Amino acid sequence: MLDDLAKSLGHVFADMTILAEATTHGSAGKGAGNYERLEFLGDRVLSLVIADMLLKRFPKEPEGDLAVRHAALVRRETLAAVARETDLGAHIILGKGEAESGGRDNPGILADVCEAAIAALYLDGGLDVAAQWIQRHWADRMTMPVEPPKDDKTALQEWAQGRGLPAPVYTVLSRTGPDHAPVFEIGTTVDGFPPARGEGPSKRIAEQNAAGALLDAVGKPKPEEASS
Repeated sequence: MLDDLAKSLGHVFADMTILAEATTHGSAGKGAGNYERLEFLGDRVLSLVIADMLLKRFPKEPEGDLAVRHAALVRRETLAAVARETDLGAHIILGKGEAESGGRDNPGILADVCEAAIAALYLDGGLDVAAQWIQRHWADRMTMPVEPPKDDKTALQEWAQGRGLPAPVYTVLSRTGPDHAPVFEIGTTVDGFPPARGEGPSKRIAEQNAAGALLDAVGKPKPEEASS
């Protein structure tokens, strides 16, 4: 399985344990290493390479415009899209519960594994190897529209502001599960409307789910529905 992934990444790994770590989710448990540390590194490698690509592609653009492009190119949705294009999800090692709940198509997990794969390429092959893979999958995205789609939290905040209401408030209601596979429950409220709740493996995802639930409750189309 790892051999197939290595082939799809276009690199002959000297140390396959790095690739195994890059594709192992925390829910796999049993003392297995997971991709979190590699994700941290891959994020920085991707940011550097994308910044260099942007400077070369748009030599006359001001810093502010480059920053907007950069943010759109390294955001979670872009990483998840690349992960889907390269079928990274099929190679992720997940715990049974995470796999059954759709973890292989979870945008957050896909984005994290994409960053971890970049780190694995960097550690095993060097910056040139990682940069070549990034260039292969990001070059055509350089000229795509740079206005990122709104997420549920942004949409909810703009909806509240449009009504003259204070910004939504998010509260951690509970945290359950083991340290390697936590489940957060977040509540969100907007003055004058019933609260809503959302769950997720991180506070960020739980907040997004809570915001989406409140948008549904007030009859406001969610971002992907509004754009369809």
